[in-house]
Amino acid sequence: MNKIALLFAGQGAQAVGMGGDVAAEFPAAAQIWQQADAVLGRPISQIAWHGPIDELTKTSNAQPALYVDGLALFAALRQLAPSFPIAATAGLSLGEWTAHAAAGTFDFATGLKLVQQRGQLMEAACDATAGAMAAMIGADETAVRQLAADTDVDVANLNAPGQIVISGEAAKVELAVSLAREHGIRRATLLNVAGAYHSRLMNSAYVQLGDALLGATFQMPGFPVVSNVTGAASDTLGDIRQSLQDQVTGTVRWTDCMEWLLDHGCDLFIELGPGAVLAGLAQRIRKGIEVISVSDVPSLRACAARLQTG
Repeated sequence: MNKIALLFAGQGAQAVGMGGDVAAEFPAAAQIWQQADAVLGRPISQIAWHGPIDELTKTSNAQPALYVDGLALFAALRQLAPSFPIAATAGLSLGEWTAHAAAGTFDFATGLKLVQQRGQLMEAACDATAGAMAAMIGADETAVRQLAADTDVDVANLNAPGQIVISGEAAKVELAVSLAREHGIRRATLLNVAGAYHSRLMNSAYVQLGDALLGATFQMPGFPVVSNVTGAASDTLGDIRQSLQDQVTGTVRWTDCMEWLLDHGCDLFIELGPGAVLAGLAQRIRKGIEVISVSDVPSLRACAARLQTG
């Protein structure tokens, strides 16, 4: 019997059409999209399914759309394979919120309202600052941390060995890119993002999200949810709230999250969301990991078939 972990996509995975075919075929998924439209008071389903991509990519739309898509896919999978056990879950950045909803830390509507607020606050922080992010490819963490210290930027994501992202003021990130080779980093590339996520430039969002988290009803999750900022499961509700707040300005330690799941015996991973970014990172973290990426009806049916084989 496999120990199954769910993985949920982060911002950047969004794609026009996401979730549309699943909602058309699975009532459980359609109901979640309908509920989302009602909770938000706007047609997030139509933005996700029909775009345009510029509208979907806005932080205030991408974050709630990905949250809803992940949970709609999960609901459809439960429709096909009702009883498979879940050992743990994790999500990349925004995906950590989806993971908590799947684990029952908060109900769907509470999580969606918080994610909507998170997206709006982060979008406002992007608009108020001149931020940028850059990927450092083929570098070890020590080298990137030294470069970040030298150029006064933050380490935003430790996604996989040799794949690290920095974040901060645009001019400083550009300087870091120009100095990367001197620090032994094979390649440095500016990312096409709206601002400096997971850096101190998101501090206004950090402060306001903290207030919103304190006012929301939480309970302990039904199975472990691995925190991006600690790379381990949180033991108390206070820790969960703090982790979700810290994540806005802190480093996403995705490699540590995956290592925690693997060290706790998880051997089958189900990625829920558009694309297969997390499956790709998983192979870089540990070769041969079994990850099933679920994003549409065919992949959903294939995953359900795999679960039925045990």
